[in-house]
Amino acid sequence: MDGADTARAHGRWWSENAAEYHAEHGTFLGDSGLRWCPEGLTEDRAGLLGSVVGCRVLEVGCGAGQGSRWVARNGGLAVGCDIAEGMLAVGRRLNGTTGVPVPLVLGDARHLPFADRSFDVAFTAFGAIPFVPDPEAIHREVARVLRPGGRWVFSTTHPMRWVFADDPSAEHLRVVRPYFDTEPYAEYHGDVLDYAEFQHTMADLVGGVLRAGFALEELIEPRWVEGNTEAWGAWSAERAPWVPGTVIVRARLPRTLRPS
Repeated sequence: MDGADTARAHGRWWSENAAEYHAEHGTFLGDSGLRWCPEGLTEDRAGLLGSVVGCRVLEVGCGAGQGSRWVARNGGLAVGCDIAEGMLAVGRRLNGTTGVPVPLVLGDARHLPFADRSFDVAFTAFGAIPFVPDPEAIHREVARVLRPGGRWVFSTTHPMRWVFADDPSAEHLRVVRPYFDTEPYAEYHGDVLDYAEFQHTMADLVGGVLRAGFALEELIEPRWVEGNTEAWGAWSAERAPWVPGTVIVRARLPRTLRPS
């Protein structure tokens, strides 16, 4: 299974399931908010992007573009990019109902359809990273389209979540899978891949960011936000005190090239 296989599969799967996904999670995500993770951490609370006023900002794996609308509401020039036309269709509808229209572009995060040095900031909240076998390809592409000094922030599944049973209750906190197992979770229709998620160790995630030329600014393992009652897969208030479910990485490109 390679990146091209998963790109084709997820373009279909997320398009076919876009309406159902939004119906199930749309209230939690909001129409023009930036929620980093199922734990409930929002950008209004975290401030991970910094000021976006006047900045060109790219949301990678944007889904329906909720994060891009948050940027636009806060003075940034946002563009959302996603691999699934069905998700972008939901986003264009929300553009109209929210009155916060943002450009939404079809594209693979591993081959971003933008020119070099086009953006000041890039981010993704659980978009793209968990669904590819080669997240370093995404980091390299983001580095290409960012300007010197540009910031890259992403949230994704914490690798420790993979070792436990996929159940939100604390009683299922027993190791059932090796931390270093590279076998993805995959669903097939006959011989055709429908959907896949990949385990990436902390070394994979951070190492890929560094190899792409970024400097690591911050690594966050967010706690469950008080008052959040939304259970999402194996993420729940009951399980949250025992094991992290999300990791957030904030990194920045150097402003000048390092001497060789």
